[in-house]
Amino acid sequence: MSLFILVALPFLGALLPGLMNSAGRSATAGVTFTVSLTAFIGLLSHLPAVLAGNVVTARVDWMPSLGLNFTLMLDGLGFFFALLILGIGLLIIAYARRYLSRDDNMGQFFTYLLLFQGAMVGIVLSDNILLLLVFWELTSLSSFLLIGFWKHLPEGRQGARMALIVTGMGGLAMIGGMLILGQIVGSYDLSVILQSREMIQGDPLYLVALILILLGCFTKSAQFPFHFWLPHAMAAPTPVSAYLHSATMVKAGIFLMARMWPVLSGTPEWFVIVTTAGLITMVLGAVIALFKHDLKALLAFSTVSHLGLITMLLGTGTAFGAMAAVFHILNHATFKAALFMSAGIIDHETHTRDIRRLGGLRHLMPVTFGIASLAALSMAGIPLLNGFLSKEMMLEEATRTVLFSTPWLVPALATFGALFSAAYCFRLIGHVFLGPVRDDYPAKPHDPGAGMWLPPAILVVLVVVIGVAPFLAEPFVKLVTAAVLGDTVAVPDAHFKIWHGLVPALFLSVIAVVGGLLMIAIFNPALRLWDAAPRPEAKLIFEAIVEAVARMSQRLILPLHDGAFTRYAAVGFIVIIGAGFHAWTTGTVGAPTRAAQSAGPVVIAGWAMLVAATAGMVVLHRNRFLSLILIGIVGLMVSVGFVFFSAPDLAMTQFTVEVVTIILMLLALNFLPNRTPVESTTLRRVRDSGVAILGGLAAFTLAYHYMLRGPVATPISEFHLANSYKGGGGNNVVNVILVDFRGFDTYGEIIVLGIAALLIYALTETLLNGPVRARLLNRKPDQPRAGDVHPMMMVVLTRVLLPLVLLVGFYVFLRGHNEPGGGFIAGLIVSIGVVMQYMASGFSWTSARLRYPYHGVIGAGVLIAGLTGIGAWFVGKPFLTSDFTYVRIPPFQKFELATAALFDLGVFLAVLGAVMLSLESFSRLARRAHVPDSEHPMDIDPSRPVPPPDPAAFAKEDV
Repeated sequence: MSLFILVALPFLGALLPGLMNSAGRSATAGVTFTVSLTAFIGLLSHLPAVLAGNVVTARVDWMPSLGLNFTLMLDGLGFFFALLILGIGLLIIAYARRYLSRDDNMGQFFTYLLLFQGAMVGIVLSDNILLLLVFWELTSLSSFLLIGFWKHLPEGRQGARMALIVTGMGGLAMIGGMLILGQIVGSYDLSVILQSREMIQGDPLYLVALILILLGCFTKSAQFPFHFWLPHAMAAPTPVSAYLHSATMVKAGIFLMARMWPVLSGTPEWFVIVTTAGLITMVLGAVIALFKHDLKALLAFSTVSHLGLITMLLGTGTAFGAMAAVFHILNHATFKAALFMSAGIIDHETHTRDIRRLGGLRHLMPVTFGIASLAALSMAGIPLLNGFLSKEMMLEEATRTVLFSTPWLVPALATFGALFSAAYCFRLIGHVFLGPVRDDYPAKPHDPGAGMWLPPAILVVLVVVIGVAPFLAEPFVKLVTAAVLGDTVAVPDAHFKIWHGLVPALFLSVIAVVGGLLMIAIFNPALRLWDAAPRPEAKLIFEAIVEAVARMSQRLILPLHDGAFTRYAAVGFIVIIGAGFHAWTTGTVGAPTRAAQSAGPVVIAGWAMLVAATAGMVVLHRNRFLSLILIGIVGLMVSVGFVFFSAPDLAMTQFTVEVVTIILMLLALNFLPNRTPVESTTLRRVRDSGVAILGGLAAFTLAYHYMLRGPVATPISEFHLANSYKGGGGNNVVNVILVDFRGFDTYGEIIVLGIAALLIYALTETLLNGPVRARLLNRKPDQPRAGDVHPMMMVVLTRVLLPLVLLVGFYVFLRGHNEPGGGFIAGLIVSIGVVMQYMASGFSWTSARLRYPYHGVIGAGVLIAGLTGIGAWFVGKPFLTSDFTYVRIPPFQKFELATAALFDLGVFLAVLGAVMLSLESFSRLARRAHVPDSEHPMDIDPSRPVPPPDPAAFAKEDV
């Protein structure tokens, strides 16, 4: 399976759960499971290549000049994490089917889950850091939706908001670090960056890039001091906790540290920062976890602790530490996901997660007891379970690590953290499952059906198999380790086995386990001491910081952003003028190289009309209708100027835009008073006039001086003129620029135009259905309406003109590539023709004959333009690269076929749809505000009987 399909499958599949929601819960879960299973099988199809040590790649150049390419890479590390994401994802989907209640929107849940799954797969397979950043932020957004899935719970909303703020801020920092790396290396491809260790570490910006990237990793993986968000995210449904916070999202930061290990590790900065953060997180998370009474909170802080353990191992910078980290990532994913699902089973069946209200469940829930106990013992590091093996490797690495010139510091803290880790595992088993059966459970406990206990049971089987036969996992772990280490460091020659002899790690492990048992024996006195001890509350600190930042922002922003546009404009103009004046006085302006051309009487007359219309608009701006007429005159004079300077494309565009804009603004003025009230003081008007005059003089001076000087470099127009036909297949340079050279700009513009039209439509819907609706219905026109709402002459004229307008639009569209015209102008021309029908025959008559909604026309235009651009990928060219050829179809002459025509068709449809949707929206408001117009053109109702002629009238005419 192609890597592109592998990444796209979860995103495409996210469309299906919502569609299947009405088919039932099993169908919704089934289609989600099928999507993930297909991706999982597609991933396994690359297993032989990965086991052979090959790197599977896929590449599509999108914007190579910016380094933004869609490049994917599947090596041992990427395969390992994708296997965890998709494999555990399958188990979570099966588990969630039985866990979620009938009140939960399962289609929405699985849609969010697949979006998150796709974003995570995208992260681990990205070979371009810019693409990786996109997927990184998508994980933050999709996890926000998953954590806050239970919107009715305040703690769910708070946890989602906290996770989004912390991980989002870390993501912003990481963007800066990644961009620095790209600039240092000269490439944004990871495969290139990972080969540039010396270049990166020798650059002065290495430390800056390192800190910024680690901020992103630490926030995502809940490392100190950003550890506090993860436990509050436990308000999410348990399937979310098991998926995001044990196997996937929180391991995204771990993955990135492992991915960047070849180029960022091995320096004192990396060692001190990463190892210290990991050790503190490991110890702090373990201590807090022991005293948590909420079962999921205990598991959440234990996750924080184990993520710190992995971070510490990566921070040591040794090959053995990296291998131990990889092994523990695998082990942690298995036993922690099983534990989270077991906690969900307990909550689901007993209706509580409070450990103080549990106990004795081994008699009532024996299956859950067996699954949870084995997973917890593995997390505690008990032999014959996989957690014991990686914990031994961690302690072995700790004994070799010297931090701050203190040999005993790291092993002591690692053992202390392992001790508390064993203690909270023993507490989980003892206080939840052991002891006598109680008679005050909130609900009667019992084991659920296989649909809930089978997924964690599968993971526990892996826990036991790896623990008993670690040699089965050794080749794969070493394969992944080789991908982490890169080409410069060899994989350690160490073997995974249960007994390594009487080594220091074994003694430290015994101390940790025995100490954990002793801690449970004195748990109650320790709990009282913990409750009495003063300690900071991370949630309160976070909320206080957010509130303080919000207050400070309000104090800074509100006085500046008070809604006064004149103030914004004045400040902006003054800053621009000041910067320009500084540049002008300190720069070097050469002597004029051109002589000013003489202006003829026609040019002077046109200039005088333009100045007069502009001055009149300034003087009469309070009369809105006159201002609009004067604006139209200014626009028409600008189009005449384009004609004078031999720019017919610009002239046609300006003219058609002017017509459409005037009509649109006329409809908008229908809801405004005739005159603008005087709201500014005389002093403010004098100030604004001075700023405007100063800005106009500055613009005039700049333009005048630059027009008298030749270009200092070869103008880009020469490139366009030389390559218009050769590269784009058209003689009309303006159109070729729009649909080829700068097609990406045009594509973005039509999207923005469509969004603007949709916003106008949404605003109209709000006005028509909101509190303004009554005022619109009761509004009386200021002036009496004309008797002939739909004059016969105008109706007949527009009927005759419409086919001609369509023909002209079609002609302008086809000639645009070689002569003045194009899709944009054609769309405006056709829009004017359709608007004439609204004006002549009324809204009702025209809308009744509308076959295609304008929303669909906009969407079709954007889709056609986008698919045309994507088509370039299939021939190995960047997005929106056009091509052309000549064909001969008898009996016609040879003619040109260009892909740019399809792109121009998308522009045509998007412009037509956007303009018409905007005009239709205002027309609906106008129709609602006044008496509804007639559904029949020319004010003649065909169903109304025509009265017979009056003979007396004819008699008078005869006389």
